[in-house]
Amino acid sequence: MTSTARPIDFRSDTVTRPDQVMRRAMAEAEVDDNVIGTDPTVAELERRAAQVLGMPAALWTPSGTMANLIALSLHLQRGDRFLATRGAHVLANELGSAAWLAGGMPDPLEHDAGPGRPTPDTLAAAIGSTGPYFTLRTTLLCLENTHNAAGGAVTPPDEHAQLLSVAKQAGLTVHLDGARIWHAAVALQVPPAALTVGVDTVSACFSKGLGAPVGSVVAGSKDFVERARRMRQMLGGGVRQGGVLAAACLVALGRTGELAETHEFARRLATGLVEHGWGVNTPETNIVLADVPDLPTALGWLDSLGIRTVPMAGKVRFTTHRDLSATDIEETLRRLKTGA
Repeated sequence: MTSTARPIDFRSDTVTRPDQVMRRAMAEAEVDDNVIGTDPTVAELERRAAQVLGMPAALWTPSGTMANLIALSLHLQRGDRFLATRGAHVLANELGSAAWLAGGMPDPLEHDAGPGRPTPDTLAAAIGSTGPYFTLRTTLLCLENTHNAAGGAVTPPDEHAQLLSVAKQAGLTVHLDGARIWHAAVALQVPPAALTVGVDTVSACFSKGLGAPVGSVVAGSKDFVERARRMRQMLGGGVRQGGVLAAACLVALGRTGELAETHEFARRLATGLVEHGWGVNTPETNIVLADVPDLPTALGWLDSLGIRTVPMAGKVRFTTHRDLSATDIEETLRRLKTGA
């Protein structure tokens, strides 16, 4: 039975829509052909994103999945083994493209340092030592900050540095999936560049909670970005008047500080769920994961109340974002209490 109540949408922070300020920026964007020339608005976004992320250069891509795939395709050779935290987006949500297109053999790392975070010892053991020619060689480490499936969990700079040290001592390249790196930076009250120290490449997304309708970047060295531009074209990611989309991303990039409010929404929602007897994580950013005895039944019941959610890691995921309000959070808790 579908509720007639006004829907409250916690499915993802990707459901955010461009507001009038962003739409105006898109309509007025200066554009050119970004495949055969240089679109000035795309170029400005790439320049600013690289600066904020602490990298020499950046490349706009239509999606975060493409950004990650470009990085993995350039870092891996066929048969190379790469490590990523269990449940990472590159393992669980990109339809095997890391193996299918990038040619890598994925191997998950357990979260024994906390949600979304392996210990340096676990990483070192997983890397192992060099074997004979017919054994897999581990060449790449993929980190994720924040870690989506672990409830938007954050890796702080000191733990990041320890993992980077182990990886680099073993000769590994490091890619950071920073789709929600803006959330991590806001939660830790540090610049995003503080969370990319030592990595070879990083991806970051503008459509998660910031209102942009589409768009990510992948950043690294200038040489990497030139090779990435060719790979993007191979994958069909070259766009013409991309400045219309990049303009939205530029507005989003200026709004990252506003994410703190969505973190407060998540904390309030988690507190209220606990008061109603739910078992939930303590949200570090904008994702609340709730344990339920019967996931399909719980999702159906919530939908009947007009509360839209999705499953994640065997739990119900509530994701707060800029298109929700404090009133929406309180109304959600009221519906859960009254069942109507």
